[in-house]
Amino acid sequence: MKKIAIVGGGAAGMLAALYAARAGARVCLLERNEKLGKKVYITGKGRCNATNACERDEFFRNIPRNPRFLYAAFSKLDNIGMIDLLESLGCPMKVERGERAFPVSDKASDVTGALSRELRRLGVEVRFETRVRELIIEDGSAKGVVLENGQRISADAVIVATGGLSYPSTGSTGDGYRLAEAAGHTVIPARAGLVPIETEEKWCADLTGLSLKNVRLSANVKGGKRFYSDMGEMLFTHFGVSGPLVLSMSSMIPENGQVQLEIDLKPALDAATLDKRLLRDFAEMQNRQIATVMDGLAPHSLALMLLQLADISPYMPVHSVTSEQRKSLVKLMKGIPLTVKGTRSMDEAIITRGGINVKEVNPSTMQSRLVSGLYFAGETLDIDAMTGGFNLQIAFSTGALAGESAAKEEN
Repeated sequence: MKKIAIVGGGAAGMLAALYAARAGARVCLLERNEKLGKKVYITGKGRCNATNACERDEFFRNIPRNPRFLYAAFSKLDNIGMIDLLESLGCPMKVERGERAFPVSDKASDVTGALSRELRRLGVEVRFETRVRELIIEDGSAKGVVLENGQRISADAVIVATGGLSYPSTGSTGDGYRLAEAAGHTVIPARAGLVPIETEEKWCADLTGLSLKNVRLSANVKGGKRFYSDMGEMLFTHFGVSGPLVLSMSSMIPENGQVQLEIDLKPALDAATLDKRLLRDFAEMQNRQIATVMDGLAPHSLALMLLQLADISPYMPVHSVTSEQRKSLVKLMKGIPLTVKGTRSMDEAIITRGGINVKEVNPSTMQSRLVSGLYFAGETLDIDAMTGGFNLQIAFSTGALAGESAAKEEN
């Protein structure tokens, strides 16, 4: 019976253990924390957005970096397969807005509990509070691991599934990158992904806590092409902007170049139609203050900010507003400009951009192209996605393929 050592008991590690054990291997799962799936517990605000139930093509459109690398892993365990797996293990699932899949109970613990029970049933040896110091590599093959206390654990194959750098309190402190580099792998420098944005404009702080719904956020490199545009929700913060739209956009920001944002408050109306709407409102309330009219078009605090940005007194009577001032308001509502100062720190990131160079990993098996018997899965790899359950599915899929491959392949 083949023995597999798995480093990391998160989403990828648990699926790797499950699939390796189901394929007949003897599995030892090494987790540095006191329980499995510690990061899974905090996903989806504690509800666990386990996957996204969208169509395959739509799923891959939500992976901005190295999507083709995931093809084989997704074929091994796709999003619908993951939902079926959890339900078969006693965790009923439901699909909500945006095709996001959650446990019916809204408890992340039901996901980790279902997987943990199956690992126990399969006889997987789980060792908690166990950190791996280094890999044992002999004659170009992985032969086990050395623990922090110096103990050596021999194995026929090793799977590294230690996560990235986001949420370091859960144990994601870059151990996988260190182990990979020691084995000769290239690691793409880690950056914060799915993270709030700091803006050059200080006025965002005056709107802290204001949430916008059904707006369009667009982003482009100054002087270059647009790299993001989508509709949804966002909010203002004391440092800039956050919310679903902003988090997704943050994972597509290029490394070089000044990034400009635009918030379209009325994406369903073109500029000409919005101008006609303003003209109609102005005609109906020509003796009222302009702030009163703007309150019907935007939340009060934002309406006042729009007037300030347009250099219009909120007390100005509507009949005194010039056509140039009206057109200035239309332009602002169709594209409030913001300048990206930078992203927030890794401590606030949901995922990690960067990781082990996927060119050095066989996508059909997740085995290292440099070291026989060494496999990688999950966030340690340089592949990430938008919000909505896509990143957990990447971890589940790559873990499943790595586990089954490690159990079945001759190394």
